[in-house]
Amino acid sequence: MPRQPESALARVSQQLSHLEKRDWELWTVVCFTSVLVGVGLIAILFPSAFLKQDSVHFEITVSRQLVIGLAALLTLVNVYVVTKRLDLRRVRETVISTTIQSELLRLQSFTDPLTEVYNRRSLDDMAGRFISHARRSNRPLTFLLIDVDRFKEVNTRFGHLGGDMVLAEIATLLKSSTRGSDAVIRYGGDEFLIILADTSRSEKVVERIRAYLREWNQARHLEDFEMSLSIGVAEWSDGKTLEEMLDVADRDMYTAKAASKAAGA
Repeated sequence: MPRQPESALARVSQQLSHLEKRDWELWTVVCFTSVLVGVGLIAILFPSAFLKQDSVHFEITVSRQLVIGLAALLTLVNVYVVTKRLDLRRVRETVISTTIQSELLRLQSFTDPLTEVYNRRSLDDMAGRFISHARRSNRPLTFLLIDVDRFKEVNTRFGHLGGDMVLAEIATLLKSSTRGSDAVIRYGGDEFLIILADTSRSEKVVERIRAYLREWNQARHLEDFEMSLSIGVAEWSDGKTLEEMLDVADRDMYTAKAASKAAGA
């Protein structure tokens, strides 16, 4: 598998780490300057100190130019440090803001606006991540391909707005039936794909989907019409490509659809 792109969190962490390093460099400048000033004062004071009756007596004369120079030096150093720290703070805020905005744009480009689940464009990236994780951890991985039965009839009877409402409701139902570690993708017009991480027990998820769908139908969202779903299952094994998994799930889904039609005939 190709190497996965660096995450936004990793990028911003590296940038913030670099800024923190610069911040510490500024404090090093302050400390070094303070030490130099202290050494300079000691160099001035020490020769003027002499013992007199078990006491240390200082007699020093400092020129006005030296005092002004030291004061100016300390002022310049503090102004420099404060200015640079304010610049670092602005850069830090810009980095965080820019990263958040770019990540939101990236997520929006991978999200279907109608159903608010992942779109087809995100499939290769999402599947690659899940397959890489399953291969590294030697954990199971399952694909569910889901088709909304008689969706053309929904559009005919209830209009395209009614069809859009059904797709949005189905997407919500699928998200409610899965975990946060799973992925729900709008695969096609009325087809959805679920990628189940770290599990081969897809029957539990399928039963949960059907239970939620029964509740949805009992609420009579569509007058004299009962929604149904055909679900195909494919369990990944090492060496299998995404295309092969989708082909297995697609054939299993159409087998389920044919069985449903035969049962209803």
